[in-house]
Amino acid sequence: MSKQDSQFFNIFSLVLGILILIAILLFALARVVGKNTQSAHVLTDPKYLAEVESNLTTGRVAVAGRDNSALAIVPAAGAVVAELAIPTDGPGVYEQVCGACHLNGIGGAPKSSDRAAWAPRIVQGKDTLYKHAIEGYNGKQGVMPAKGGRVDLSDDLVKAAVDYMVTKAQ
Repeated sequence: MSKQDSQFFNIFSLVLGILILIAILLFALARVVGKNTQSAHVLTDPKYLAEVESNLTTGRVAVAGRDNSALAIVPAAGAVVAELAIPTDGPGVYEQVCGACHLNGIGGAPKSSDRAAWAPRIVQGKDTLYKHAIEGYNGKQGVMPAKGGRVDLSDDLVKAAVDYMVTKAQ
């Protein structure tokens, strides 16, 4: 390396070091100015305090043996709460719940119309199918959540849906 190259790198390093030092000093100055001018205003701002309080309420935990009524989830005034209608028969449950996975084979679910995939399951008997549908199932071929993820369904409705799917697969 020539003397000119060495001299260039030394000057370039010095200039770069000075620029970095200036940037650090500007950052420190901004922090000091911000601390003295903004902190007091932020900590007394009603919107900020309300936001902090709302964040704290979402992290509260119910404790056994104590009054936890303050932790009840209450919808906002005027809010419309949508509730899923509970189907009344097997085909209705299939359309609303089961079909989400069984129409397309999501999560390893056998497709409703795939007789080859259903044959070994049907051979196990309806009691096993009912049990897997109601309690859930984790197997090599896939995952079945309990009641298809709708735990509000009665066992009889789930059984009716299983019967409906078995008739479709036969």
